[in-house]
Amino acid sequence: MKKIGFLSFGHWTPTPQSQTRSAADALLQSIDLALEAERLGMDGAYFRVHHFARQLASPFPLLAAIGAKTRNIEIGTAVIDMRYENPHYMAEDAGAADLIAGGRLQLGISRGSPEQVIDGWRHFGHHPAEGEDDAGMGRRHAEEFLKLLGGKGFAQPNPRPMFPNPPGLLRLEPFAEGLRDRIWWGAATNATAAWAAKLGMNLQSSTLKFDETGEPFHVQQAAQIRAFRAAWKEAGHVRTPRISVSRSIFALVDDRDRAYFGRGVQEQDQIGFLDKTTAIFGRGYAAEPDVLIEQLRKDEAIAAADTLLLTVPNQLGVAYNAHVLEAILTTVAGPLGWR
Repeated sequence: MKKIGFLSFGHWTPTPQSQTRSAADALLQSIDLALEAERLGMDGAYFRVHHFARQLASPFPLLAAIGAKTRNIEIGTAVIDMRYENPHYMAEDAGAADLIAGGRLQLGISRGSPEQVIDGWRHFGHHPAEGEDDAGMGRRHAEEFLKLLGGKGFAQPNPRPMFPNPPGLLRLEPFAEGLRDRIWWGAATNATAAWAAKLGMNLQSSTLKFDETGEPFHVQQAAQIRAFRAAWKEAGHVRTPRISVSRSIFALVDDRDRAYFGRGVQEQDQIGFLDKTTAIFGRGYAAEPDVLIEQLRKDEAIAAADTLLLTVPNQLGVAYNAHVLEAILTTVAGPLGWR
């Protein structure tokens, strides 16, 4: 059985054409859309993190707020750029948000994508170590974060503390049991997918990846998933990993859908450049439900993954986005293996 969630970038634009005109709008509407998604029976509400941009940035206040207002839906990110993160502070924030949500956090992290400013992570006080680039720094921060989520004490207690301490070395608090198994890595290559598997992280594969073979995007992404599963098996992990892919998918069920997306979705893979490397960007899907089902059945990566994240045009407003999600769930999701 597949899980289906939505993924919002949380764009906001102060123009009359946008239903999301401020940062407050983006945050409050994100909460409302998560509530609507839970009402519809959707499995997950996920949010992208971008710094120095008119989009969602610091995720943990938002995740905690959604966690406090919902009861069942998974709440996650796709992805947090670890180049910007203090792993210790992040472990505390993540632990608190997960406890508020009752253990429903699914945190996607990564070394990040090109940002709005040059070396933005430097403004956050982070610098690569000698001989390390920014991608290596992001992976190092990720490994530190994972170690902290293990819950093992590492800090020597003060012999005269303000408050009594438990015996032994101290860990960060609050500690969220099980969160370590709910960390995902956003991989752009087969090699980083295998690296994530060895560390016991789940896999998030987005709507782009580095072009490694020249094959269609969904074929390369399916190969990446196979590489991840092979590395997971080789590492000897006990639990079954989770794998998500993201897609822009719109079922055209009324005139609004046809006006917005009848001719407005990229129907072919595109080749571009990411960090001076050739990248392939996956196509979008917009069609009548019966046509859409047949198109999606041919997507090898959707078939290989257990979780599908639907990117949403959040600036069209909560009501319309809830309609977009409901249309997918009621007309397309069942034939694709959703419960």
